[in-house]
Amino acid sequence: MILIKGSRVLDPAGKTDSRADLVIEDGIIREICPPDTLGGRTEAEYEQIIDGTGLVTAPGLVDVHVHFRDPGLTYKEDIHTGAAAAAKGGFTTVVCMANTKPLVDNEETLRYVLEEGKKTGIHVLSCAAVSKGFKGEELTDMEGLLATGAAGFTDDGIPLMDGPFVLKAMEEAARLDTVISFHEEDKSFIRENGINHGAVSDQLGIYGSPSLAEDSLVARDCMIALETGARIDVQHISSGYSVELVRLAKKLGADVWAEVTPHHFTLTEEAVLEHGTLAKMNPPLRTELDRQMLIAGLKDGTIDLIATDHAPHSKEEKDKPLTEAPSGIIGLETALSLGIEQLVKPGHLNLLDLMEKMSLNPARLYKLDCGRICEGAPADLVIFDENETWTADQFASKASNTPFLGRTMTGKVKYTICEGKVVYQD
Repeated sequence: MILIKGSRVLDPAGKTDSRADLVIEDGIIREICPPDTLGGRTEAEYEQIIDGTGLVTAPGLVDVHVHFRDPGLTYKEDIHTGAAAAAKGGFTTVVCMANTKPLVDNEETLRYVLEEGKKTGIHVLSCAAVSKGFKGEELTDMEGLLATGAAGFTDDGIPLMDGPFVLKAMEEAARLDTVISFHEEDKSFIRENGINHGAVSDQLGIYGSPSLAEDSLVARDCMIALETGARIDVQHISSGYSVELVRLAKKLGADVWAEVTPHHFTLTEEAVLEHGTLAKMNPPLRTELDRQMLIAGLKDGTIDLIATDHAPHSKEEKDKPLTEAPSGIIGLETALSLGIEQLVKPGHLNLLDLMEKMSLNPARLYKLDCGRICEGAPADLVIFDENETWTADQFASKASNTPFLGRTMTGKVKYTICEGKVVYQD
């Protein structure tokens, strides 16, 4: 048995925030007791006692959007290093994207990811591809892939441009009661990806990627979702207008969810001038107005969840010129701190709200049995100090491609517990 003694316990499902003792046994939360009562036992009866004084205990974080590059691109990251980065960041469940080599468009590759994930200490899930070969032409065997263990479906990294194909995919997803996540960027509007079309791109002498590229596909897919009743996730939303489109779709009754990354609610296109390729990502960082509209969407529930889009690349790749370097940054180890710094400290959300966005709602989207703290629930937990500072310079990830490299962060993970076992300790 493990005792977490006297911490501030947050349960976003029950909307409770109070000090308590937690007793963990056989992988579940056995008891929630008044603080400092030891669950009515002696200290000697526990295998481990964690002093939670001044710390926060919350459901383990759930990230529905990570790239672990395994199989095929393991010089960037692999399932084991990605899971270690997740555990260090407080995540007990992650959902991998399908854009590996080979793609997760077949049961064999899916089984490999899931079997390797079982060796990591956290829950590593995976989406499968919507289309065979990411070509956007022929549906994968969605039913068979679900039976094999796919969490959902996405061609993340490649937009699905054929409207009738998307309609067919959503109809099948609705029939199977599963989720499709969409990378919303119409490439016909983009000349150079990864940098917003605006003042900064003008200064750099390039055209970049306008928000229209995102807005046009978000509008299309929200309406197709409304038509089909499919559950969809608008991935890494970056445009304020797209937030408005999702808000309208929800009002009309569409089962549309939206995710935002910590870097999109923290930074603007100006970061490209300071950090170069370390601030290049798809979709790109946009304007301060967009950033404020993203935060407003988080506050009113239009944006349901925070996901990192953890996208590791090698230093050699990111050292290429701006228009040649790949897009994407790592995010698992800095996400909680950025949520605290950018959303909680300024008063946009409270900690309970943040845990709803980072744990409960991601679990709800994929219908996972996690994201809550109550007796009998899985003992998947993160324990953190919301005020402790640390420097983002030592990563469990293989990669360090982030504009937050060397930055002093606020909010530090002290323990991550998955299935009742400590998988990370500071």
